[in-house]
Amino acid sequence: MLRVILALALALVVDGFAPLSLRSGGRRSLSPPALARPVVFGGGAARRRSAAVSMEVVGEAAGGRPLKVAIAGGGVGGLTTALCMLKAGFDVTIYEKTSAFARFGGPIQFASNALSTLKAIDEGLFERVMTNFTFTGTRACGIKDGLRADGTFSMAGSNPWTAMNPKYLVDPEAPADWFVRFPLKACADLFGLPYTGVINRPDLQETLIDECVKLKPDFIQNGNPVDGYENLGDGLGVSIKLADGTTETADVLVGSDGIWSSVRAQMYGEEIKGTSPDKMKRQGCSYSGYTVFAGETVLKTADYYETGYKVYIGPKRYFVTSDVGNGRVQWYAFFALPPGTKRAPSGWGGSTRTEAEEDDLVGYIKSLHEGWTDEVHYVLDNTPESSVEQRDLYDRVPELLRSWSDGSVTLIGDAVHPMMPNLGQGGCQAIEDAYVLTEVLKGVNDTAAVPEALSSFYRKRIVRTTIIQFLSRLASDLIINAFDTPWSPHDQKGTNWKSYLTFAWKPLLQYVIFPAQFAYLYSYYPSGSMGDLPAELDAKWKKKHFEDSERAFASVGTGKNTDIGESFLNAATKKEEVAA
Repeated sequence: MLRVILALALALVVDGFAPLSLRSGGRRSLSPPALARPVVFGGGAARRRSAAVSMEVVGEAAGGRPLKVAIAGGGVGGLTTALCMLKAGFDVTIYEKTSAFARFGGPIQFASNALSTLKAIDEGLFERVMTNFTFTGTRACGIKDGLRADGTFSMAGSNPWTAMNPKYLVDPEAPADWFVRFPLKACADLFGLPYTGVINRPDLQETLIDECVKLKPDFIQNGNPVDGYENLGDGLGVSIKLADGTTETADVLVGSDGIWSSVRAQMYGEEIKGTSPDKMKRQGCSYSGYTVFAGETVLKTADYYETGYKVYIGPKRYFVTSDVGNGRVQWYAFFALPPGTKRAPSGWGGSTRTEAEEDDLVGYIKSLHEGWTDEVHYVLDNTPESSVEQRDLYDRVPELLRSWSDGSVTLIGDAVHPMMPNLGQGGCQAIEDAYVLTEVLKGVNDTAAVPEALSSFYRKRIVRTTIIQFLSRLASDLIINAFDTPWSPHDQKGTNWKSYLTFAWKPLLQYVIFPAQFAYLYSYYPSGSMGDLPAELDAKWKKKHFEDSERAFASVGTGKNTDIGESFLNAATKKEEVAA
């Protein structure tokens, strides 16, 4: 029955809002790339070049040469783009600001659509990612009542059909802990895709770098980021200005340098990290209205093996926990606070802890959840103080009225469509960008055609990324501003109009909105259906997950965990310090 609902919802959503790349053929028009013959260039624009330029840029123009691509930024999006293009036969170089790559950063979520794209890019890459992956979508994931969950981490009501048990209206003993459950597994099964989960960012980066090195050992230049560019026109490509004052030339420049992108700053006339006095605007991005605290701990909850991630909702805030593998629980606490309301250092922004900041961060966050379930407080009580970080969340209005491209330069990922973290699609959409951009450029056989190809890339991606940006932002706005503790006939914890609205939304969310949302997210799957492989991967993973987690639980013993290592957010601070 649920599969029928998903199929109908998908048909409605995709028919009305499918991205242009899908409407013009979808996954069938995007064949998984093999290691292709180099795309060669000769004649046309090449013949119009001067002899000096021909020797420097064209190389073996007479015999043809591969497309030369420069990528600004070596994050997940930049590395994935590099690998995808190297496998297509392009000559690729990444310019990264850090002097050397080091293991830093916490887990990153990959939804089923991203896993499908990784498999389409490279089978070996997909297999290596799976060896370090933690599945969450195979287990109970969804929204819990932040006030009524009774602290026992009960699984009651976690089944999407029993979560709507009408017995709750007349029986005060009926479970009320789960509000709705996300149909992650059902939506993945609809397309035959691997299930949503997380991977440690350092493991992912090392894998991507290793795969790129196999194809081009010197593919990355560290400690010398892109500062600007100049389009040369007439099929001559782009001149790239680097931080050390030197210049390089390429046929294409890809801006994958994050939300405070130097490439975007020049393309759209922005000041890099330029911030308004009230901090509501920063380099063309708007403050979302929310700040987030995050932490990590090794902790065995009563439902550790049965749940993937949980979103606890309550008045004006929400709290998220997720299993991220090896016995670890990562949590996020979202609050509607003014920008610059600093209580903790931000590992993203390069700050360090100061005396002016909160001494008892965990206590402060607990105070903001007074009256909430013991399930939230249990996680906070077992969180090391040193792991707590804070970040103000910024995003951008979708670029519907101006292209992501300027001549031979284009933008991907957070550089052009940063998203709120609620759907875990930021990295996923950067990976989709990498794949689609490579497919578009594989059809180019003359450098003069590059600008139009980049414009085509924008047209293929803008609708889908706009929808996902909207859904990501909507999730926060609804939970903070429209949702509240659901009404119950058995207590007085939810009695305002928002509580009644939240209660009334429940069946629509469970059976229409969430199935349609996740079906749409997963509807981009260039790998095609993987048949029985997702179930096989899950079965193999469960045994390893149990063994690794139990080993971690035994190593920390009982009581407050103080041995999870450096804060996964604060480590990014060191990365920026190295770059400086």
